[in-house]
Formats: sequence, structure tokens, C-alpha cells
Amino acid sequence: MSRINKNVVLALLILTSSAFLLFQLYYYKHYLSAKNAAGLSKSKGSRIGFDSIQWRAVKKFIMLTSNQNVPVFLIDPLMLELIDKNFEQVKNTSYGSTSECKFFCVPRDFTTFALQYHLRKNEEGWFRIAENMGFQCIKIESKDPRLDGIDSLSGTEIPLHYICKLATHAIHLVVFHERSGNYLWHGHLRLKEHLDRKFVPFRKLRFGRYPGAFDRPELQQVTVDGLEVLIPKDPMHFVEEIPHSRFIECRYKEARAFFQQYLDDNTVEAMAFRKSAKELLQLAAKTLNKLGVPFWLSSGTCLGWYRQCNIIPYSKDVDLGIFIQDYKSDIILAFQDAGLPLKHKFGKVEDSLELSFQGKDDVKLDIFFFYEETDHMWNGGTQAKTGKKFKYLFPKFTLCWTEFVDMKVHVPCETLEYIEANYGTQT
Repeated sequence: MSRINKNVVLALLILTSSAFLLFQLYYYKHYLSAKNAAGLSKSKGSRIGFDSIQWRAVKKFIMLTSNQNVPVFLIDPLMLELIDKNFEQVKNTSYGSTSECKFFCVPRDFTTFALQYHLRKNEEGWFRIAENMGFQCIKIESKDPRLDGIDSLSGTEIPLHYICKLATHAIHLVVFHERSGNYLWHGHLRLKEHLDRKFVPFRKLRFGRYPGAFDRPELQQVTVDGLEVLIPKDPMHFVEEIPHSRFIECRYKEARAFFQQYLDDNTVEAMAFRKSAKELLQLAAKTLNKLGVPFWLSSGTCLGWYRQCNIIPYSKDVDLGIFIQDYKSDIILAFQDAGLPLKHKFGKVEDSLELSFQGKDDVKLDIFFFYEETDHMWNGGTQAKTGKKFKYLFPKFTLCWTEFVDMKVHVPCETLEYIEANYGTQT
């Protein structure tokens, strides 16, 4: 009996232990494992994207440029738009506190940064280190267009673009050069014959299809996806500049040839007029920019830029064009407040408006307003003595930036067609 009782007790103990073990397994499977899975899912979810190739490429690039003291700033339009939309969140994020990747993990082929050329340091050094970090890099150089026509310097090449690829993501570094008009310029991205056209999808690049000009941006440092980056203080102003940034150079070589055929007028009177005309143009630009009215060089002033890269000394005035839809009712008052009294007003806002203001030293500012039709543009003219009206037709045109007398100003991109509509065929 005693033996039987021992066996029964042993069996009961084994059965109880087995039941308890099964219960533990069941509890772990259905409760603890589910809880842990949720915790792990949450932890992994908060790190989603930090292992993406886009984020890793940007992180490596920022580490590289920071360690090598290469002062780059973010100009990628997609990134700047996202940052601007979520700026309060970005502004309140401190370094290392980010738990979720929201910006640099967005799928895309490129991330674009800019480098101000005059601030560059150890160019070849960082380029070599980038390749040691796993990047494949190419450098695009070209002749400095400002030196065109100067025989001893016209072959000098300057860096314009760097493209560094890590796996499938590329960093496009646009080199901004400081220009005398206190603005930043970047060059055209032209691939030389030895470069691989399939290195990256070049057609998707937002910068380099043509030279561009930008206002010099004030920069600020922010933390984006755990990375410290510099961005323009007004991100959307920079983004809005991009589609209107196309730049065309003055034709320095042709201007030099022009002056070899026709000697430049360097008389005291000519030099004095050019000085006064430049000051008048600067004042007009300041006044119109304050009003938010875009303008361009027109008539004789545009011809001087195109033909000789300078003000024509015998023109005796400064000519500007403005689209009539940009007219502001307080434009006359603004010029008068700037010290330029109204001399003539011809036409009406709805038809052939032309304004003329008197500058100092008897230099006049003429503003022609342009009207758009289906297949052409036109501006009106009125003969001051007789009141006879004229209508001048122009082929449709767009505006490009250029540099003229140390200023960043607009000219018609289709300059030759514009000038020939005004003055006939140029030889």
C-alpha cells in the first residue's frame, strides 16, 4: 500500500509539473511573445529608414565634409520643401534625439548639396577620402567663362560639379562661385567624352542643365534625421529661385573683337556718363526690387550688354522693360521718393504705357511696359514732340539672369531675336 501510494504521488507530481510546464509554454506563446513582438515592432518601427541607402549615403557625406572642414549646405529642393513643411518639428529636434527617419530616407536618386568655392579647403584630400569611404566620385570642370577672350587666361578650368555615388544613391555637390554682383553662380554640367554617361541618371539632376544664378542665402544649422546640416534660412525662397535661375554670360570674346574693330570711347565725358548710368541702374534696380517688380535690360542698354558688355556711352539713357501684369500703382511715387522725378508719362496702363524719369547729370531712365498677345509681345512708343504713337512687335521671350556693370540683372534669354526686333539684323 505504501508502495502504491508512492507511485501515485510520483505520478501526480509528474502530471502537475507537466501541466505547469504546458501552461508556461502557452502563456509565453500567447502573451509574453505577443507583448515582446509588439515592443520589438515598435522599436524597429521607430528606426525605419535609418538603414536605407539614402540616409547612409547622406550620413557618410556629412561625416566626410565635416571632418575635412568642407562647408557644404543642403539645396535639394525635395528635402528643403519637406523641411519647410515640418520646420517646427525640425527646429525643436536636437542632435541625437531623432527616433524616426522622415526626410533623408525618402526614395530618390540624388541628394543635392552646395559648396561655396571661395570657402573650399583641401579639395583633392576630401575627394580621395570620399573614395576610400566607398564613394565613387567624378569631378566636372570647365573653363571660367569670365576669362573668355583673355588669351592668357581663357583656358583656366574651374570645378563646377562633383557627383559621389554610394551603391545606388548619389550625392550631387554643386560648386557655387562668388560673382562681383554679390550673388552665387554655378556652371553648366557638361559631360566630357571620357565620362561614363550611365554613371548616374544625369537627366534627373535639378542643377546643371544650364548655368544658374542665386541670391546669396543666409544659412542656419538644423538637425535632420539625426544629422546636423546647414540649410538656407529661408528654404522656400531658395526653392522658388530654382526654376528661374537660368544664367547667360555676356559675350566677352565678341565684345573684345568689337573693340578691336571700333575703339572704345574712353573720353572723360564717356567715362562720366557710364558712371552716372551705372548709378542710375543701381538705384532703379533697388527701387523695383523693393516693390517686387521684375525687370530686364531693354533697348539700347540691352544692346550694350549684348554687343560690348558695357553701357553704350552715346546712348544718354538707361532702358528697362517690365511686363504690364507686374505694374504697381505706386511705382511713380516710389521712383520720386528715390529722387527720380517723373519726366514723361505716355499711354495708359491698358495700352502703350511708358514712363520716363529724370536722373542726375541729365541721364534719363526709360521704362517700357510690354503686353503679351497669343503669338507675340509688344510695347508702345510715343513721340514726345508730336504725340505720334508707335507699336513695336517682339517674338515671345523668357528672362535669364546675367551680369552687367557688376550687377545681377535680367535680359531676354532670346537676346539676339529681341535686339533684332528692336534694331534690325546684327552683323
